[in-house]
Parts: sequence; C-alpha cells; structure tokens
Amino acid sequence: MRVLFIALFVIATGSFAEPAKADPYRWCAVYAGGGHGGGTNCYFITLRQCQETVSGIGGFCRPNPFYTGSKVYGEGARGRDRFVR
Repeated sequence: MRVLFIALFVIATGSFAEPAKADPYRWCAVYAGGGHGGGTNCYFITLRQCQETVSGIGGFCRPNPFYTGSKVYGEGARGRDRFVR
C-alpha cells in the first residue's frame, strides 16, 4: 500500500514539472545531396551559424518551420550574451 502511495505521489508531482520548452532554433541548413537527396539540420540559432555550416559543402539556409519565436541567448558583441530574436 505504501508503494502505491509513493507511486501516486511521484506521478502527481511530475505533472507539475516545468512545461516543455518551445523550439528555439530559427534556421535550418538544407544540404546538397548530389542527386541522392540531402539532409536537413534545424539546430541553428542565427542565420550566420547556418551559413557558415553550409559554406563550402553546398546547400542553403531556410527558416525553421517549427520555430516558435521564443527568446534564447546567443553570443553577442565582444563575447557577451544578448537576446537573439
């Protein structure tokens, strides 16, 4: 009986945990596949990060269709953090 109460307590407190985070990555890199189909990587906060990744290997950057517009931290001028929109 005690195990049942502990299990119910764990389940009940788990429901009050922090809600799921929104997708903070604004840009996707679409890689050139040379006729075989390429891959997509949607883990870039800034357009510059995406462009530097596809530079030299082929591909292009596009907005992430699942981006929710939430604010995230990015590296700013002189290495300081600032908000990236």
